[in-house]
Amino acid sequence: MTTVFDVPADRLIELLTEELKTRPELKKADWMEYVKTGRHREKRPMDPEWWYKRLAAILRKVYVHGPVGSSRLSAYFGGSADRGVKPNKATKGSRSIARYSLKQLEQAGLIITDGHKGRRIAPEGQRLLDNTAHKVLKEMVKDQPEMAKYD
Repeated sequence: MTTVFDVPADRLIELLTEELKTRPELKKADWMEYVKTGRHREKRPMDPEWWYKRLAAILRKVYVHGPVGSSRLSAYFGGSADRGVKPNKATKGSRSIARYSLKQLEQAGLIITDGHKGRRIAPEGQRLLDNTAHKVLKEMVKDQPEMAKYD
C-alpha cells in the first residue's frame, strides 16, 4: 500500500488540494482574503486558493507528526522575521489560521482529538491521504517508467 511517506510532499499537496476543494465542510472564511499568514510576512498570500493548500499541508503534517496542536503547527508554518538592524529571528506563523483549519478538518471528519495531546489523523483522513498518495505514485510511474517497481 502506498502511503504519504512514499511520494513527494509537493505533488501530494497539489492533488489533495483539489480533493479538499470538493468538500462542502471546508470553506474559506470572510477574513481570509485580508489576513497575513504570520508576523514574518509583509503581505497576504497572492494565491486565491491558498486556504485549501494550507488545509492539505496541515492534514499531511497531522498524518506525519501527529498528534499535534495549533502551537506546533504554527511553528511549522513560521519563518524568519525581519527585525530591522537586529539579526533575523525565527517566528511562528498565525495560530488563528492553525486553529481554524484544525476545527474545519475535524468537522469534516478527517482528524480527531486525541485527549490533551492534540489532534491526530482519523481513519477517513488516512484513507484520503493514502489514496491520494497512490494517485501521485501512478502519475509518477506514468512520467517515469523506472518508478514502476514502486507501484
